[in-house]
Amino acid sequence: MNRRSHLKGMLGLAGLGLASAQAQSPSKAPPIQLFVEMEVEPSREKEMIDNYHKIFYPEAIKHPGFISLRILKLRKVMQGPPTPINYRFELVFESEELRQKWIASPEHKRVWPTIERTLKHQADYPVLLFDEV
Repeated sequence: MNRRSHLKGMLGLAGLGLASAQAQSPSKAPPIQLFVEMEVEPSREKEMIDNYHKIFYPEAIKHPGFISLRILKLRKVMQGPPTPINYRFELVFESEELRQKWIASPEHKRVWPTIERTLKHQADYPVLLFDEV
């Protein structure tokens, strides 16, 4: 291995260590997690998934504080009473304040309805906000 490659590798590893230390910094509050329990109309599932991937997700990742976003399809209730939901929307943001800025943005007001209009109950669905502990 030549000296230049070795130095590049060492610098890369040092950067990873710094990023890891910053991620574990106790001064920064843990992110928030938002869960939306959705009952998507079966006839509109493809529309919802397409809108998520092509419209909603590409816009959400642009906003300050965004960490992650995914949508999950329920396979099976393993324990407890049956539930009418068939999808779960999971959003992680650096803080609730930054998420509030995102949902107040014109972009969110444009893209969220593309998801919401595919729900059976557009005015009444569970939205759960969690703090990591």
